[in-house]
Formats: sequence, C-alpha cells, structure tokens
Amino acid sequence: MTINQHIEEFHGLPVTDFRTAEAEGKKLPAAAATAWRIGLDYEEEREFGEVWAAFLKTVALEEVTALVLGPWFSEEPESLSGVLPTVLAAADRFPALRALFIGDIIAEECEISWIQMSEITPVFAAFPQLEELVVRGTDGDYDGKDSLSLKPVKHEKLKALRFEAGGLPGSVVRSVAACDFPALEKLELWLGVDNYGGDWTMEDLGPFLSGANLPSLTYLGLQNAEQQDRIAALVAQAPVVPRLTGLALSMGALTDEGAAALLEGQPLTHLKKLDLHHHYLTEGMRKRLRDALPGVEIDLSQAEDPNDNWRYVAVSE
Repeated sequence: MTINQHIEEFHGLPVTDFRTAEAEGKKLPAAAATAWRIGLDYEEEREFGEVWAAFLKTVALEEVTALVLGPWFSEEPESLSGVLPTVLAAADRFPALRALFIGDIIAEECEISWIQMSEITPVFAAFPQLEELVVRGTDGDYDGKDSLSLKPVKHEKLKALRFEAGGLPGSVVRSVAACDFPALEKLELWLGVDNYGGDWTMEDLGPFLSGANLPSLTYLGLQNAEQQDRIAALVAQAPVVPRLTGLALSMGALTDEGAAALLEGQPLTHLKKLDLHHHYLTEGMRKRLRDALPGVEIDLSQAEDPNDNWRYVAVSE
C-alpha cells in the first residue's frame, strides 16, 4: 500500500489547499473554519517561500488553528531544513495554532521513505500551545543527511503525536520515549522496516509499553512492523494496557501467533477500539477475536493471505 491521497480532514477540520484556492480565485473560508494546506504543485514556478508569504498576507493568521505542510519542493525532493525555519519564523503570528501536519505528500509526489526531513525539535518550542503533531517521512538516503531527527523535549500541551514512516529510525523512537509529554493522550508510531531506515529495536519500545513517562496516554499505536507478532506478545503483558481505551497493532505482518498472544495475555475487554487492519489472520482467528471481545470495536479490514510466505507491511517505500 502507498499513500495516494492528500488528507481531506485534519484536527476535526476540512482541509483547504491555499495554493489551489488562490489560483482558481475561490472565495476563501474563514480562517478558523479549515485546516490550511500550504504546498507546491509539480513544476510549480514559485518557491515554497513565495507561496508561504502569500498565505501570510492573505489569511487572518491569528485565527488559524491547523496547518498542513504539503510538498516544499516542486520536482526533486528537497530537505525540510530549507523551509522549516521560514515557517517557524512566523510562529508568533499563529497564537491559536493547535495542530500541525508536516509532510502531506503522496506517492505520486514522493515516496514516503524518500521524503527528506530535518530536525523537528524547534517545532515544539515555536508552538507551545500545539496539541497535535503529525510528521510523515524520514530520510531520502538513510545516511543521516536530510534525515528526521529529534532531541528530547518537554511540551505541556501536546495531546496527539504520530510519526508516519516506512522505516522509523531508532534514534527518533528513543528520543520520543525520552520526551516529557504530560498531556499526551494518543501516540502512533509507524515503525516500518530496516530496509527503509527502521533500525529501532524491541528494547526501544519498552518505555511506551510501560507508560511510566506518559501519564495521560489512553491510545497507543505500534504499527506497520514486520515483527508485529513479537510486538503483540509484548503488548499482551504491557503495564500500560489496562489504562488504554485504544490500541493499534495494525499495518504490519500480524499472524495468528501474535493474535493468540493477545488473547492469552491480560484482558482487553476494556478497550473501546482495537485496530488490527492489514493483517495475516485466518478466518478462524478473526472469529476468536470477535467472540472474545464482543464489546470492542475491532478493525480487521484489509485481510491479507495468511498462507503467503512473503508478508509485507502496509507502508514501506
């Protein structure tokens, strides 16, 4: 599976592409009524900075609550490091900003594992009222250059954090674990595969499974992994699980072995949602799950062939 559509909703708001609306002469919605997407089209004549400057001049920035950064390049991928300082330089003009999506980029524009990122630590200081952050992409070359990086930070307001990756670097996983996010309720990590930079280890997941440093966490996603069975076995005994309302072990190579470990571990009947979509479960195991968890919303969509010896994660390249 690849990501083939731009997001249409973010932070509970419909997404408006500023460049498209501007080019077509459309009447713009009220600043607070939409999530504003700023990005470049293929072979766009303007630079990102020009489109960003036009946005700053046109929209009532003090009312904007959600921003979405699309492609900051018009042809070959370029590092986020070239434009992120430009965005953050205007941070004080967005006092109402509560949500930021970095990298709403689809496969047609750039495969997820070729999106060239940068250090995102300054985002947290620039937007102290931020409640939701999504980051898509990691590193175009897997050599440390133009790669996603993060230093441990403290942020008092962040409630939801998601990293979308075909391979999430272990250094980023460990930094997230070392951050101080007292308000964080929802954490999703698309762990990915080693071939695309996902050099995390099972030990790196320990802090999330304990939940010790995440006092407000109620939804945990450890997803998109080839080792989804091993993760499920760890989750089955994880101290954080009793206080979760949502658990996502989706997008990976989950088989009956991992699902059985879940059922044989601690109770999951308190969950509101269990997301297992894109899996390799037999029909018999799917029935076992439904029977064992009758009050839980279970997503068992995107069933792959359990007899397939080549098992893939949902998002890699």
